[in-house]
Formats: sequence, structure tokens, C-alpha cells
Amino acid sequence: MSMKNSNAETRAALANRLFFRLYQCANMLHKTGSRAIEAEGLTTQQWAVLGALSRPEAGAGMKLGELARYLMVSRQNLAGVVGRLERDGRVESAADPADGRSRLIRMTVPGRQVWQRKALPKIHAYYEQALDGFSSNDMVHTVHYLLKMLENMKQIDEADGEEEE
Repeated sequence: MSMKNSNAETRAALANRLFFRLYQCANMLHKTGSRAIEAEGLTTQQWAVLGALSRPEAGAGMKLGELARYLMVSRQNLAGVVGRLERDGRVESAADPADGRSRLIRMTVPGRQVWQRKALPKIHAYYEQALDGFSSNDMVHTVHYLLKMLENMKQIDEADGEEEE
């Protein structure tokens, strides 16, 4: 076996381990993260939506498509999550003053109170448990590598999207 072939096999095996661990982490985030905030009636998907809407730059609200792009989920999946949050009084949608045909999704006052007073303390405690043994430096490096992978995946997604048109 040539050295080049051996390196390619090693790289493929490492890539397989990396993506499998990423898959496992995503599944465990959904399972254990949801458990951390279930008393507030939230899922990890709802947590992500409320987190996105809680940012200062989203104070006026976000259009569904904008929110879907930010969270990197389909509009269809997001519509169901937002619908449940709206039913529970956590978010509301209102006409966009800049474009009357569009609607802006924003957190309600009770939704913001649940987010800030009840969910966030539990989320922060969950982060501390999940990141036990991680130094700040470890976290910076992990974010760096995940962003690098995410950028590559976005390029794949854009190339696939061009082929579908």
C-alpha cells in the first residue's frame, strides 16, 4: 500500500469519527438540552428560536425566512416551532412596518420573562455541565473549528442549491 493511499485512508477514518461524534453530540444536545428546560415547556428548537429573538439586533422582530436562514433550518420546520411558541404566548407575529405583506416574529413580554428568568439560568447551568473540563481556550478552539466546518458546509449547500434550480 502506498503512503498516499494510507494517508487518505487515515484521513477518511478520522473524518468518519469526527462526523459520527458530531452526530452523537447533536442528538445528545437535543435529548439532554430539552430535559434541562422541559419544566418551562420548551424544546431545544424553541430554545434556539427564543435565543435568536432575544438578541438586541432582533428587538423589532425577524421575518420567518430571516429566522430560518439564521438558524439554518427549513421555513417549514420553523413554522411549526414558531406556531407552538405563538400558541403558548411566547412569541407573536405582527405586520412588518417596512413591508405590510411580511410578518415579523418577536418575543412577547411574558415570553421574554420566561426566557430571562426561568430558561436562561437553566441553560447556563446546562452549558456548565456539558462543558465540564473545557478551558476557555478549549471553547475558543472548538468554536473556531465548528465555524470553519460550517462555512464549508454552507458552500456545499449553495453549490447544491444552484444545481437544483
